[in-house]
Amino acid sequence: MPRTLSSGFIEPFRKPAMAIAAQDPAAPAFTRRYPNLADPRLGAEAIAASDEFFAPRGRMLEPQEPVFIPGKYDEHGKWMDGWESRRKRVAGHDWCVVRLARAGRLFGVDIDTRHFTGNYPPGASLEACHCAAGEPEASTVWHTVLPTVALAGNSHHYHALDDAGIWTHVRLSIYPDGGVARLRVYGRPDTAGLVAGAQLDVAAAIQGAYVVATNNEHFGLASTLLLPGRGVNMGDGWETRRRREPGNDWCLIALAAPAIIERVEVDTAHFKGNYPDACSLQGAFMDGGTEQSLVTQSMFWPELLPAQKLRMDHPHVFTPPAPPAPVTHVRFNIFPDGGVSRLRLFGRIAP
Repeated sequence: MPRTLSSGFIEPFRKPAMAIAAQDPAAPAFTRRYPNLADPRLGAEAIAASDEFFAPRGRMLEPQEPVFIPGKYDEHGKWMDGWESRRKRVAGHDWCVVRLARAGRLFGVDIDTRHFTGNYPPGASLEACHCAAGEPEASTVWHTVLPTVALAGNSHHYHALDDAGIWTHVRLSIYPDGGVARLRVYGRPDTAGLVAGAQLDVAAAIQGAYVVATNNEHFGLASTLLLPGRGVNMGDGWETRRRREPGNDWCLIALAAPAIIERVEVDTAHFKGNYPDACSLQGAFMDGGTEQSLVTQSMFWPELLPAQKLRMDHPHVFTPPAPPAPVTHVRFNIFPDGGVSRLRLFGRIAP
């Protein structure tokens, strides 16, 4: 609710600084399936830009939704929630280089110009490179993964990427100048380095796990289950709507690699009046299949962890009752609905 300050000025309502919005219903499937490799929570960083006079490059990668605050100015002019260069008075264009959180294959991008209306760039392109060590140099060869596309103001711009390369950095070019609120680069981390017998969280997005499907994510994305750390608030987790019919909610996760799961951690951080009553885990070793076929088959997968009671705002640790066989996918069930901040599945990589 708005509040009246001592001066009599009515302050507008603003989202909490780290509130993570629910999925845009118009967003394509790659935004739900793959992690954003340009997410600073995973370790991504904007390392260089040709110009950032009006707004710093790092702001373009922030995980929260961009906001517009009327009347907010700084020493350079109007404060904008994103990366913004000055008006170019010479030939050329502006660019920003982002080190991805992990080397990976790219499947899609969102160039988001929300709140930029008279100051958005009319065009943009995306290039990528692979640096085995260090940062790109003048001699680095860049590969075009998204040719120049037209941009509109105050809009998402979703583009699927059809490129089989494994990339460590991307370079966003804007033509000729202007502001971009957010850059999201969706992909799957390279799993070539995962070694049989290694023990790790095979449900971590940074390792290559991703959400295949979920039945509902009305208040929060299922993909946040796979992020590192604890949720910063109730908006930083998977939360379904209130269920008014029989059944339960679920999400289907492809693991980073086939693994024998030995420990399950379910964190309901910040979920108090809306945490699930219980959860369970099913799993199977799947070799191929469409999204719909996996969803259908998952209803009958063997149970890895029977239903366990949950508590509000609490990290839970569960041990599967018996050493299971290796699995590639799991179905995480919550009963009947509610919110979970993080899911960890620790296990040994199978040969």
